[in-house]
Amino acid sequence: MSRLLVSACLMGQKVRYDGRAKTLLHDCLTRWDADDRIVPFCPELAGGLPVPRLPAEIEPGANGDDVLAGRARVLDSAGVDVTAPFVDGAHQAVSCALSHGCTHALLTEASPSCGSRLLYNGHHDGRQRPGFGVTTAALRAAGIAVYAPDQIDALALDCAW
Repeated sequence: MSRLLVSACLMGQKVRYDGRAKTLLHDCLTRWDADDRIVPFCPELAGGLPVPRLPAEIEPGANGDDVLAGRARVLDSAGVDVTAPFVDGAHQAVSCALSHGCTHALLTEASPSCGSRLLYNGHHDGRQRPGFGVTTAALRAAGIAVYAPDQIDALALDCAW
């Protein structure tokens, strides 16, 4: 049975940097959860970051591929380099997805881990830019399709469960 890796915060878990969830309410998620197709996962917690924690962003102009290749860093709002936990969490997300038979992922948008189309711009000023996070990059490299919450209807068509 194919399964779906889902950002834990979208499933109501209070794992975000600010100690909150970002619960996504959608009929598809309810049905997939009832069918035991969802694997909730937070790469930032898996990488060892606490809750709460300072917000972090990928350096300006870079994306998840750059971080994985060592060409860019993830910095928290105090300027501390938190790249290692983001990379570790991304690798753990891939391992988790593969071990649970996940062919797709539904990840929260704009996160330095999970963003699939948008990231914060790296200046910690609240502005966003096109880009994708470290976990998204690692999952895509492993052949796992990644969707943002506003793409859940397209995901449902792609999965055809």
